[in-house]
Amino acid sequence: MHEKYMSPLSERYASKEMQYIFSPDKKFTTWRKLWIALAEAERELGLPITEEQIEEMKAHQDDINYEEAKAREKEVRHDVMSHVYAYGLQCPKAKGIIHLGATSCYVGDNTDLIIMREGLRLVRIKLLNVIAQLSKFADDWKDQPTLAFTHFQPAQPTTVGKRATLWLLDLKLDYEDLCYVLDSLRLLGSKGTTGTQASFLELFEGDHAKCRALDQKIAEKMGFCSCYPVSGQTYSRKVDTRVLSVLAGIASSAHKFSNDIRLLQHLKEIEEPFEKSQIGSSAMAYKRNPMRSERIASLANYVISDLMNPMITASTQWFERTLDDSANKRISVPEAFLAVDGILDLYLNVVDGLVVYPKVIEKHLMAELPFMATENIMMDAVKAGGDRQELHEKIRTLSMEAGRQVKEEGKDNNLLELIAADPAFNLSLEELQKTMDPSRYVGRAPRQVEEFLEEVVRPLLGANEAVLGRKAEINV
Repeated sequence: MHEKYMSPLSERYASKEMQYIFSPDKKFTTWRKLWIALAEAERELGLPITEEQIEEMKAHQDDINYEEAKAREKEVRHDVMSHVYAYGLQCPKAKGIIHLGATSCYVGDNTDLIIMREGLRLVRIKLLNVIAQLSKFADDWKDQPTLAFTHFQPAQPTTVGKRATLWLLDLKLDYEDLCYVLDSLRLLGSKGTTGTQASFLELFEGDHAKCRALDQKIAEKMGFCSCYPVSGQTYSRKVDTRVLSVLAGIASSAHKFSNDIRLLQHLKEIEEPFEKSQIGSSAMAYKRNPMRSERIASLANYVISDLMNPMITASTQWFERTLDDSANKRISVPEAFLAVDGILDLYLNVVDGLVVYPKVIEKHLMAELPFMATENIMMDAVKAGGDRQELHEKIRTLSMEAGRQVKEEGKDNNLLELIAADPAFNLSLEELQKTMDPSRYVGRAPRQVEEFLEEVVRPLLGANEAVLGRKAEINV
């Protein structure tokens, strides 16, 4: 185990659930299920296949004789035919009808589609759980005013919960994309070597209806509503691009979230969970590095860049098929799923343990609020008899002076004192300080959170209540 390379996606990041979906056991038992489905469908459509042969195949569906298959592949250099041979050793009565009329892509491509569907279903469940946990956070902190940023410069205040709805909306859009792709997945079916079903037309003695029925029967036996209507030898590699586009979209949303958390942790306003015995730095013992958020960003970068693989593969396929997709698909598709699986576990873990520091948030907000309150102050001064244009120029000048003292001299923001000292405003310092209630400056943020959760998020979670309540375990 320690003498060869092991993928960090398996060793460190992905869950056992996702690892099983892309495991050899899952792959090769699915091959055998597909061979059984083919034999059953062919028998139902009149080919001379016996129930005894099918029962023999079913009896050995899960006990794969890997060593025989491996030895045969070393000899013939063909993975599918090696497993046909190994299956035949276990099923001597059915040996002659295993894989009847099919090409390698019958098991290879159909299995890939089945596995991607199961992977997307697991991603969907985990995405819903992140949305649920994040919606709770948004609701808990919907009224907490905080400094908002545009260009990472202080801007009009928002609330902590309202900011969380921005992360939520990204995930909701990803969820919609995922559901669309998941619902549109079809099986390849039994299309033959160039997609013409010529071998099956021969088997069924020219009966086109039976060829079409064969596809439909296999699809239904494998839990699909139908097959892709046309194909070459393979399903269109555009399908892989669509699937990984969804995964890359989730990665992008998670990356954005992780960036915001890292910046907020720098400001000491919000922190990701930090365990009692966790070490932040080997040299600086005091540090609390946002390692979970950094890992989200790191894995997300990989998934986003991985999207190029199926795009290039789809664009360079020749006619009805070439084999330059094979090695690439074996790596790029599973690793995208395993990485997104790890990202969503990290995302859920971080949101579940986020720590908010209202006092620090308030301190930062109050340091900037006098600048943001100047429009309200000016209106109050106009009501007290001042000239709007004159007051606007005075506020501009005083704001520049207060900003200069903050930046050049390191002093606190004294804009209110400067305004109170100017008789043109006719406002006391006490009157000015009364305008410094942060909740006056967050606009509709608390109500927007309530509306978004009530109208968009809760209906989604209510419809998927059965899959909620998961916790994420982080390996390292």
